[in-house]
Amino acid sequence: MLKQHLQLKLGQKLAPQQIQLMKLIQLHTLEFEEELERELEENPALEIAKEDSKEDDYSSLEDAYQDEGTESIETDFDVNEYIYDDEPSYKTASSNYSPDDEEFDNESLLTEGQSLYDYLTEQIHLVNINEEDLKIAEYLIGNLDTDGYLRREIKSIVDDLAFSQGIYTTKERVEDVLENYVQKLDPSGVGARGLQECLLLQIEKKVSSDKAVSLAANILRYQFEALTNKHYNKIIQKYDIEEEDLKDALDEISKLSPKVGGNFDTQTITINQEIIPDFVIQVKDGQVIPMLNSKNAPTLRVSEEYKDILTTYSHDKNSSEHKQAALFIKQKLDAAKWYIDAINQRQNTLLQTITAIVKFQKDYFITGDEKSLKPMILKDVADITGFDISTISRVVKSKYADTPNGIVYLKDLFSDSLTNDDGEEVSTKEIKTHLQEVISKENKRKPLTDDALVVILKEQGYNIARRTIAKYREQLNIPVARLRKEL
Repeated sequence: MLKQHLQLKLGQKLAPQQIQLMKLIQLHTLEFEEELERELEENPALEIAKEDSKEDDYSSLEDAYQDEGTESIETDFDVNEYIYDDEPSYKTASSNYSPDDEEFDNESLLTEGQSLYDYLTEQIHLVNINEEDLKIAEYLIGNLDTDGYLRREIKSIVDDLAFSQGIYTTKERVEDVLENYVQKLDPSGVGARGLQECLLLQIEKKVSSDKAVSLAANILRYQFEALTNKHYNKIIQKYDIEEEDLKDALDEISKLSPKVGGNFDTQTITINQEIIPDFVIQVKDGQVIPMLNSKNAPTLRVSEEYKDILTTYSHDKNSSEHKQAALFIKQKLDAAKWYIDAINQRQNTLLQTITAIVKFQKDYFITGDEKSLKPMILKDVADITGFDISTISRVVKSKYADTPNGIVYLKDLFSDSLTNDDGEEVSTKEIKTHLQEVISKENKRKPLTDDALVVILKEQGYNIARRTIAKYREQLNIPVARLRKEL
C-alpha cells in the first residue's frame, strides 16, 4: 500500500554559473584568452568595450521592458542570484595589471611540423624495396613510439600483419626488414628495440678509424651493463686502457641520443608556446607589488545594439514573434551580464590570492633566494584571503608569475615545513636547495652516499632521516651515488 510522508533533506547544489566561475578561475592566461574568444563568438550581446565607450545601465532596460501593463518574459535563470552586490558594474576594467603588455604578445605560435612517422615513411618510399617488404616496413614504422623505439615483440607484429593487413610472413623476415631497411633510415638509432641497440646503431654509423669511437662501440656492444652501472675500473681492466682513453670513449657515447624521435611530434601540427605569466610582480623601494597580466583583465560590456533592440521590442506587446525574439535577446543579455560579473570576480580572486602569496613570501621576491622561502601551504593563503582551500588550489594551478628574478611557477612557492636544530620551522624547499648544493660540490670520483648526506645536513642544522634524503633526492631527479660517479 502506497503511503505519503514528508521528509526534510539538507543538500548542497552548485549552480551552473558557479561551476563555470570555478572553471574560469582555474584557467591560465592562454586558456582564459581562448575561453574569452569563444564566449565572444557565441554571445553577440557580449563585446569588448572601447576606452571611450559610454556605459549604460542595463537594469533600466529590464525595467523598460517590464513596465506596468507589460507582460514579463521569464528567462531560464536570474543572473542576479549569482552575482556579487558589491560589484554591480557590467563592465570589468582593472588597473591591477602589467603595463608591459607588449612583452607578452607573441605567446602562441602555430607551426607546421612533421611527425616521425611521416618523415620515415617518406624515406622508405625512396628505398629500393619490393612491395610486400614495403608494407611490412610501413607497419613497423607505424608501431614505433614517440622516442623512435620499437617496443612491441616481433611475434606480435607478425600476428598483426596476418590479421589486419593480410600479409602472412615470418618472424625472421620482419626482423630482416627492420634491420636492413627501417634501422637504416634517418635519424640514426630509429627502430631500436632498446637503449643499447639505439646507441649502437648511432655509433656504428660514425665511419671513423678514431680510437675513441672504436672503443665506444666496443663498450656499448660488450660492456653495456658495466657502463650503465658505472663500473669504470672493470672496463679499464677489461680493455687494458688508460683512464684518459675511457674518458674519450665516454665523451663519444655522451654525444649519442637515447631518444632519437624526440625532435619530432606525434602529430603533424605542433603548438609552440612560451610561458605567459598570469601575474607580474615588481619590487620598488623594498615594496613588492603584485599585478595581473592585463590579458586577465579584459574590458567587456553588454552590446549597445542588443540593448537597443530589446528596447524596441519592449514597445510591441502583442506580436508573439517579437516576444520570442525578445526572450532570446534578454537571455543573451542576462548571460553577458553574468559573464562580465564572473570575469570581475575572477580578477578579484586572482589578485587577492597573489597578494596573499606575496605577503607571505615577501623576502623571497625581494632576494630571489630560494632559501628565503617560508613554509607555506594552501591553507595559509586560504586563511589570509578567506577563500576556500579548493579555490586557492584552482588559482595556483598551472599559473606563473613574472618576477624580478625570472618566471616562477606558483606551485613551487608552496612547501611543507620541518623544524631545524634551533627550533625554527624551515621550508622543505630550503632543505632541497641545500641538498642540491652539497651534491653539486661533491667529489664526482667519490660521490656522497645518502648516509654521508645525512651527516652533512645534520651539521648544517637539518636533522633529517636517510629515507627523507632519498625521497628529496628522487624528487630532484638526482641519481644514487653510484650513478653520479664520474672519471
